[in-house]
Amino acid sequence: MVWMATQKLAIRGKRRRIWGGAFLCWVFLMLVTPKISHSPKHHLYADMRNFLGVPNTLNVITNFPFLVVGVLGFVLCCQGGLFNIRFCTSAFLPGEVWGWALFYAGIAGLAFGSAYYHLKPDDSRVTWDTLPMMIAYSSLFSSFIVERVGERIGLSSLFALLFIAFLSTAYDRTYNDIRLYMMFQLIPCIAIPGMCFVFPPKYTHSRYWLWAGGVYLLSKFEAVADMKIYHANHYIISGHSLEHLCLVMVPVLLSIMLMHRNIKCQRIGAIKECS
Repeated sequence: MVWMATQKLAIRGKRRRIWGGAFLCWVFLMLVTPKISHSPKHHLYADMRNFLGVPNTLNVITNFPFLVVGVLGFVLCCQGGLFNIRFCTSAFLPGEVWGWALFYAGIAGLAFGSAYYHLKPDDSRVTWDTLPMMIAYSSLFSSFIVERVGERIGLSSLFALLFIAFLSTAYDRTYNDIRLYMMFQLIPCIAIPGMCFVFPPKYTHSRYWLWAGGVYLLSKFEAVADMKIYHANHYIISGHSLEHLCLVMVPVLLSIMLMHRNIKCQRIGAIKECS
């Protein structure tokens, strides 16, 4: 009993050091890096055509797949039938269910927020585009932590990451400074592939995490090459519209993973949580 209590205290101390170190790194980066404001051309996209009276038509309608995938994923998470969202064979874990449900809710919200923004892109509307995206990032990263590390730390991370998501969005809106927003997107992109090699997977089909990460990086390339892609395909579809269609493949790939995965191994901590 004494040994177990000592181990728990050691784990808690390690977690505090990790969070403390992450916070200090964030403070250091905010102090040493200059302010990064939105570019004056931030709201100017390559394809600004209007069809049937809808401004920026393709940039608007390419958000519809987010709504379909987000709503279906949220319903399946709540039902708990088709998706294998469980940590052990005896019970569902709230942390994992909440994380995935919020992820799909964020994806569905992104459909409305991004469509609303692209109807008239400006600084006042961009918040409705970025906030659902940040919620999706937060919940997805916490779900990954639940899967690889443990439910308790994953659930704690969910609340912390959601707070940072709202904070970074408000900071960007108030001070026109995207540093916190950029760091928030960069950290999961580095941490998830790294943790894939450090922590063994609890489920099968974990390669879908890396595939989803690859698709996400491809979408970022399409966003940067917006005008070049638009010229290359003779003004059929822009890189930004392709970014939307590519991004929606991230929840699609992760949904396939959730449908087909099974428990691969259990940690000692997982067995204790299930008992």
